[in-house]
Amino acid sequence: MSAGRIPYYELHAFSEGPFTGNPAGVCLLEAFPEDAVLRGIAASNNLSETAFLVRKPDEADAWSLRWFTPAVEVDLCGHATFAPGALLFELGMVAGGAAHFDTRSGRLMVRAASGGRYEMDLPEVGFAPAPAHPAAVAALGAGAPVEAYDVKRVHGAGYQMLVFSGEAVIAGLKPDRGALRSANVNVIATAPGDSADFVSRFFAPASGVDEDPVTGSAHCTLAPYWAKRLGRARLSARQIGPRPGALEVETRNGRVLLSGRAARWVDGVILLPD
Repeated sequence: MSAGRIPYYELHAFSEGPFTGNPAGVCLLEAFPEDAVLRGIAASNNLSETAFLVRKPDEADAWSLRWFTPAVEVDLCGHATFAPGALLFELGMVAGGAAHFDTRSGRLMVRAASGGRYEMDLPEVGFAPAPAHPAAVAALGAGAPVEAYDVKRVHGAGYQMLVFSGEAVIAGLKPDRGALRSANVNVIATAPGDSADFVSRFFAPASGVDEDPVTGSAHCTLAPYWAKRLGRARLSARQIGPRPGALEVETRNGRVLLSGRAARWVDGVILLPD
């Protein structure tokens, strides 16, 4: 890789068929350039996240990993960890059974599972009961939620999880994204599912992403919530916005295991200007 040529890939994490799942850009680097370059690449890609990887020279199957939205660097991103893991296996770059990533959220892992699936291990993201944010409720336009929770921040802006009565409510949401952006609040909207154990959508205009298709980090809160409510550690999940996706989740000792498929969509090279 020359200084001006970066191997680039796009994968659709947690896909369930053509044109589904969450697109993630993946850049394979020899070393991290200045942050302005990383931000510029992510903004130019205009995907919810671009992942940047640098192989660790002193450890097999280990990489440093950073994530950028078009606007900010984030502390945790599930689908842009899942996608690089799947890619490294596809490229034959993983010698053992798992790819390991050192990140702002500690060490994360993606392993190959059966049937062309992959499994990812992430930390739970905590939540606590709280009054529903009035601006968020008004912006969603679906009336008052059944329950509301504050969620530990992931992208820097405030987070709430709002629980509604059923899948049809989540599918029908048409939020005022400008109002959410002004309120500086990101929203996980969720409900019991008909097509899975639970369904969700994730709106993060306060972090530069109007709606994220299938959000791994959101399931780090959704999984423990629904595991307690439904009384089962392993559950099926779907994110059901305009670009849906599917995954299995399992809570285990403060961690969340997420499994699903990743569809490789683009292979290419980013040509940086001199």
